[in-house]
Amino acid sequence: MTAPSEITTDRLGERDVLRNLAAEPLVGLAAGRALLMQLAHPAVARGVAEHSDFADRPLARLFGTLDFLLVVTFGTPEQVARIAAKVRGIHTTVRGEGYSGNDPDLQMWVNATLIDSALHVYEQVMRGDDPGLAEAYYRQSRVVAEVLGCPLESQPPDLAAFRAYMADTLAALEVADTAREVAAAVLWPRRLRILFPALAVFRLVTAALLPDELRDGYGLPWTPARRRAAGALLRTAGLTYRLTPGWLRRPPEPLLVRLAAYRVDRTLSARRARRRTA
Repeated sequence: MTAPSEITTDRLGERDVLRNLAAEPLVGLAAGRALLMQLAHPAVARGVAEHSDFADRPLARLFGTLDFLLVVTFGTPEQVARIAAKVRGIHTTVRGEGYSGNDPDLQMWVNATLIDSALHVYEQVMRGDDPGLAEAYYRQSRVVAEVLGCPLESQPPDLAAFRAYMADTLAALEVADTAREVAAAVLWPRRLRILFPALAVFRLVTAALLPDELRDGYGLPWTPARRRAAGALLRTAGLTYRLTPGWLRRPPEPLLVRLAAYRVDRTLSARRARRRTA
């Protein structure tokens, strides 16, 4: 298991491709896809259902995972070590029948959904066709699971092996009632009805990007009209990406890290406080 003190500049040095793709706002379109893929794993779904207040804070896990990803991607070794230690400390309390927050296999699966979703957007929406970029992105992205305790040697060594791992894992998954319950709270949050237009787009994009078998497993509506609407939206997003200069579409990296680290710290502190008063 990777101790925080072992997170050095050498370990985090190769992040150029990871940073370039992660800085693209368009990659965020796949956030819902990644989350629902994570929940399709029964152990992840049980852990979220039993150790989070998803009913009251339905988007907390989604944003928490993305914020941690941003810190690991853009942060200094010291920032990454500090946040990773806090997250791993919280994970030690997440355990139940058949799952543990510090299980390397589950950490690898959660990170795998993020990698697969980012590459899906790169290839299908951004229309990227550079196999070298995809390979480098995969290899560099493994550090996200590594800093939480999943050694590199336990992860698929290259992109081809990763694709095979994803195919085998997805074929073995079956969306359970627990996953559907958590997904419903995220996709149709009762307390966020004021955001109805944005959430409608979020649901449409998530359904469009999900693998067919998972979309069916979650029972997400997918009519010809919704398919056409999603296609038009994603084509427009891809065109906007290609026409907008990088300096204009990408937010400053230091700002991303500061905001993400602040949100992760606040979320973890609130979670510890809730556990103390429970």
